[in-house]
Amino acid sequence: MPWQEMSTMSLRREFVMLASREGANHTLLCRRFGISRKTGYKWLERFAREGPSGLAEVSRRPHSTPSKVSPAVEQTVLNLRDAHPDWGARTLRRRLQALGWQALPCPSTLQAILRRHGRIDAAESSKHKPWVRFEHARPNELWQMDFKGHFAVGATRCHPLTVLDDHSRFNLCLQACGNEQGDTVQTHLRQTFARYGLPQRIAVDNGSPWGDQSDSPYTPLVLWLIRLGVRVSHSRPYHPQTLGKEERFHRTLKAEVLARHSFKDLADVQLRFDHWRGVYNFERPHHALGLQTPATRYIPSPRSMPNPLPAIDYGATDIVRRVQQGGWFTYRGRSLRISKAFAGYPVALRQTTTEGLIDIFFCHQKVAQFDLTLV
Repeated sequence: MPWQEMSTMSLRREFVMLASREGANHTLLCRRFGISRKTGYKWLERFAREGPSGLAEVSRRPHSTPSKVSPAVEQTVLNLRDAHPDWGARTLRRRLQALGWQALPCPSTLQAILRRHGRIDAAESSKHKPWVRFEHARPNELWQMDFKGHFAVGATRCHPLTVLDDHSRFNLCLQACGNEQGDTVQTHLRQTFARYGLPQRIAVDNGSPWGDQSDSPYTPLVLWLIRLGVRVSHSRPYHPQTLGKEERFHRTLKAEVLARHSFKDLADVQLRFDHWRGVYNFERPHHALGLQTPATRYIPSPRSMPNPLPAIDYGATDIVRRVQQGGWFTYRGRSLRISKAFAGYPVALRQTTTEGLIDIFFCHQKVAQFDLTLV
């Protein structure tokens, strides 16, 4: 996957940050980013020696830090706020610390500066409420995936596809799609898996293309993920909070990108997405992460995407049936039906400890259960 000219700087930075993490596999990262090991070590050495300026970025580190809120500090705070109008005082302060500023004023002082210069009002100061959060213990244990609500771009519509790591809030995919079809999602997931590896599980809602509310939560896209060794879970119907981190990410995306820009076409949207994704992952302090950035908590998965897809194998004690057109198969003279997406595939029937109750498995995932005493 060679670096594209439009996003070379963001990819260099992303490679360096990921490769600098403890335990990072340099050879695997170089292969996933489509560069040689020599090139990878070159950027690591430059970054170690010169910092961000070694990646051809202009350093904003001040030569000295005043002991009080000088005009220079105040103007820098205002400039950063203007560049990121949705960042609050604590977020701005944490970002300035990451850029090398020392002895910064406390958040309340920064808040007063923003208010004094008309960058914030009293209502904004009190709109944030405390929230009880849950997160998985390690990166790649769970990814959340969804489409942001589509919007008009010229004569077409943009459907933003987003994928977020639950533990780190690291955005793995932000793609301006022209539709919400399974083939489109699969194409972008291939690229995401090639760079970051496979997660243990992906959580989605019940809508297309990863769910069919009129039939079952299983679609060709979901079956492809299961065959890759990824467990797929669906949120409860009408409970969007199940994908709460995705919902929060969408609100941030809308506030910081979609509500502040107009776009000519999908390519223009993608350029803006690429730039903002780098800011979100590597610059923007996250309140749920103790004002750290998502990149400080994310490492790629060691599970590389298999090619070709592994064969579908079951245990010697499994009862195997091939699903027919419409999702039908037979067992003990009974006709049973699961999702039509399984047509042509073998499934495994496994007896449970309850008489007459059988579980249906596709690869590693349980996909249905039947009570033969009721069928």
